[in-house]
Amino acid sequence: MRSPVPRRALAVTAAVPAVVATTAGAGHPAPYAAPQAGPQLSPASLDARYAVVRDDIRRAYVAARQLGDGDRAEALRAFLAPGRRFLAFDARGHGQAVEVVGDLARAERVAVLVPGADGRLSNFDDPKWAGGGARAVYRQARRTAPGVRVAVVAWLGYSSPSTISPTVLTPGRASDGARKLHRFLSELHRANGRARMALLCHSYGSVICGKAASGLRSLPVDDIALYGSPGVTVSSVAAMHTRARVWAGRADGDWTRYVPKVRVAGLGFGPDPAAESFGALRFAAGKGAHSGYLRPGSVSLRNLTYIALGRTAEVTRD
Repeated sequence: MRSPVPRRALAVTAAVPAVVATTAGAGHPAPYAAPQAGPQLSPASLDARYAVVRDDIRRAYVAARQLGDGDRAEALRAFLAPGRRFLAFDARGHGQAVEVVGDLARAERVAVLVPGADGRLSNFDDPKWAGGGARAVYRQARRTAPGVRVAVVAWLGYSSPSTISPTVLTPGRASDGARKLHRFLSELHRANGRARMALLCHSYGSVICGKAASGLRSLPVDDIALYGSPGVTVSSVAAMHTRARVWAGRADGDWTRYVPKVRVAGLGFGPDPAAESFGALRFAAGKGAHSGYLRPGSVSLRNLTYIALGRTAEVTRD
């Protein structure tokens, strides 16, 4: 029996261009209100920002229940659990959310998870996605370095494309995401000017980080990890024009290894950051699947957490 992994990659790279309608606008556009204007991030405004965003989530939860939108209501009810803190939220479309796990105000190290395609409010807390992944990194960091003050940010701060839409094969969403990521990291630095940062960039999120890297030179970003990448549109680490250490990893079971790392007629993302020729520091990512990099107990989670903590000498190299 043929492996389903190459067939999935082939479907993504070959069949998608034939799709004439995109799902980018699908979801829940009209019934949900735009987010309120919250205070600019600063050490003094963090609690006020959390409160404004929590109110946005509460209003969206009420709307979801009134609409009979069960999956959305269930996800938002979990967002409202005591102790959860969000810096941004937008219920329109498939939704966006930025959650802080840990104490951002006092953190010495801040890791920002940049997720890939198919990110939604309804799957945000899944262990494979932004919120669930951020908690996995935070727990691993607390076990690894209990004396280090760390915060992990789940940044679903852009319109994540669907893997069954043509947009997933083009860098348009990534260009927009890169601009938004730069603005967010600048805000984050204003909120905590002492913390050093690391970016953990999965799948389509690696395209965003590849595009954003050159604009982050004035920010304290020490490490950028690109994993499960379909390509990053730049030719090499040198072409990223970053002061940060650039890491790359791909698990043995990740179907993106079968995606051609080329750009043709505006489709595709080009060079593979996990290729030796790219010049990244390659970390061991184990044998898991594309969605398994942050699975508890995995070598990939352990290495990504070392990168997040800046303990790069302890990263297992590939």
